[in-house]
Order: sequence, then structure tokens, then C-alpha cells
Amino acid sequence: MTCRARSWGLRVAVLLAAGTLVAGCTAPGGSAPAWTARPDTSASQDASPAATGSPTAPNASPEGSASATPGPAATAASWKTFTDPAKTISFDLPEEWIAQSVPPEDGTLPGALKIDVKKQDGTFVAALRTGLPPSSSECPEDARKPYVVVSSVPVELPGLTGEGTIAPHVVFRVIQGYRYFGSYGITNIVGGADGRACGLRNVVRGPAGKGDYSFGDVGVLRAFAPDEKVAPAKAYDTLEQAAKYVSESAEFANVQRMLMSLEIKN
Repeated sequence: MTCRARSWGLRVAVLLAAGTLVAGCTAPGGSAPAWTARPDTSASQDASPAATGSPTAPNASPEGSASATPGPAATAASWKTFTDPAKTISFDLPEEWIAQSVPPEDGTLPGALKIDVKKQDGTFVAALRTGLPPSSSECPEDARKPYVVVSSVPVELPGLTGEGTIAPHVVFRVIQGYRYFGSYGITNIVGGADGRACGLRNVVRGPAGKGDYSFGDVGVLRAFAPDEKVAPAKAYDTLEQAAKYVSESAEFANVQRMLMSLEIKN
């Protein structure tokens, strides 16, 4: 693991319960970083719907217009950088968090990596996986659930382009089941047609021959059954609670900054 200072100029878009989006940036290296609000007029005009008690069909592409509203909580004051021994990937994380290499799952491509990120108390935060084989699944019409893109920020990462893909984004999305289930991650895969999906994949279709990769709390967010374990995904009683987590939680601010710092060599 290596540590280096980084300068931050990040654009943040957060969908709030009132239906607005937040844009933000962090302070340059050398001062305590914090997310601050500023207008962003460069984002797409295709805004996702408001996070209200009843989800409506959002735009399938996680784009949104932004306006100035109070930003998320401050991120950690001290950060470090994790780099794998081969220097193929790197990302920043709070100084107190732990990044640990673990064996990748069966079926991954040669050279695949799996890095677990945890808080200092051992609480799981996210996993970075590379060399994932392409996957797809059937989604019958009657199995699709409404979902909302609560937060979406474009990020520069390598990815396959084509039908069903977009530019990579760091997202927080919520899908409706017996509760509202939320998850953060990086993706370049369109969630689903007409704002409905069987599962929302936190996966980036990687360049040809490199395999896919993911960085998030769960690989696929779906509507869980009442007797299923939800964690590490989130569960909320209302969409307003999910929006509040994104807009006010220091945990999400730290996670979003970490995910956006990911660098992968082609």
C-alpha cells in the first residue's frame, strides 16, 4: 500500500427528496477535504424523477441536471492510496479504513483481483473485483421492479461501449420491494427499460479481453425477500431516507470519493 496526496476537482450530482440534484467538489490536497455545493449547468437535462414516497420511472441513463443545495457531509481528513503489487489498479480510501487482497471467486479470468475494503471495526464497505466474466440474465416483465437513480456522477474509467452501455458512472440506486433497497457502485450498464429492472448491476463492461470489473457494496442490487439477508446493501422505509443518506451521510461521502478515485490501467 502506498500513500500520496491527491487534488480533488470532482463533480457530484445527488438526487434529493425534493427532486433537485447536488453538485460538489473537494478542497485541494493539504486542507481537510469537504464536499461543497455549487451549481452545475453542464449535466444532462434529462433529470431523474424526485425521490418521493412513490417511485416513478426514472431515465434509464443515470444523468441529471443540478442546482445549488446543501451538499453531503465532509469526507475524512486523512486519506491513503491502495495499489496492487502489479500496479494495475489504485484507489484512495480514508486512513482508518483497511484494504485487503483476498482470493478472487472461481471463474474469473487469469490475473483477476479482489480487494475488500472495511472500516477499522471490520465493517464491510465495498469490494473491488477485476477479471469478471461477462454475465447476463433473463428478466421477465412480471419480475421487474421500479427503481430510482438517487445519485450519479460520471467517472473516467476504461469500459466497453455499445448497446445497453453508457459512460461509467458512480451511482447510488434504489429498487422497490417490500422495502426500498439501496446500493452504491460503479457501472456502465443501463439499469432497465422504463425505470424497471430485475436487478441493477454495479459492473463495468471492461475492454475486450480484459473482463468486466466492479467496485461497490453488492454486485447486483435487487428486491430482497423478507427472509433474506440484505446487508451489505441498504434498506429504507422511504425514498426520502435513501436521499438523506446520500445528501447527509459522511459514510456515503467517503465511499463516493473512494469509488471516484479508482484508476485502472488498460
